[in-house]
Amino acid sequence: MSARRGLLIILSSPSGAGKSTLAGRLRAWDPDITFSVSATTREARPGEENGTHYHFVSEAEFRQSVSDSGMLEHAHVFGNFYGSPQKPVQKAIDAGRDVLFDIDWQGAQQIANSVLAPHVLSIFILPPSITELHRRLVTRAQDSAEVVAKRMAKSWDEISHWDAYDHVLINDDLDETEAQLRTIIEATRLRRIQQPDLINHVRRLQSEFEDLS
Repeated sequence: MSARRGLLIILSSPSGAGKSTLAGRLRAWDPDITFSVSATTREARPGEENGTHYHFVSEAEFRQSVSDSGMLEHAHVFGNFYGSPQKPVQKAIDAGRDVLFDIDWQGAQQIANSVLAPHVLSIFILPPSITELHRRLVTRAQDSAEVVAKRMAKSWDEISHWDAYDHVLINDDLDETEAQLRTIIEATRLRRIQQPDLINHVRRLQSEFEDLS
């Protein structure tokens, strides 16, 4: 086993608050942080590779995995199932690698109640204002006005669950928010439960102490 256990790092936010950009910066800061690869029952799109973009499975396989408690979280979206398989995440954290989840509050709640809950670090990213959130969605020019309106309508439902997270950051300045994220992750990596060899070290200290007495 690694000298430390990895973390399940959950990042959530309304669309436009900067979550994806911050996730990319975290991986640039520490390339050992890996994204969780979701399983899905939808068909692969051109250019998508099984095991890289998604784990593409049949609905029967997906349902069986859920029945066997093999999914940390799962949801039914637009006629297809999506979920986070437990085994690859367990393998990563046992090897001391952090796994990053870009999911909504419902998925975060499921993971927080899973068998890997002791290793979860959940962080919610808030925008500085609703006006700024709308400006970011418009200026990134990725969506139509109709889609932007739908994202804005959904944003308050997502924001309303901010108090279910371990940490909440206001992303007013991207560099400052990234620095705060790094600090939180580095501190959480030092939690007692993340350091499996601590008990052996204490036992060695006890043995030395007994040898002196």
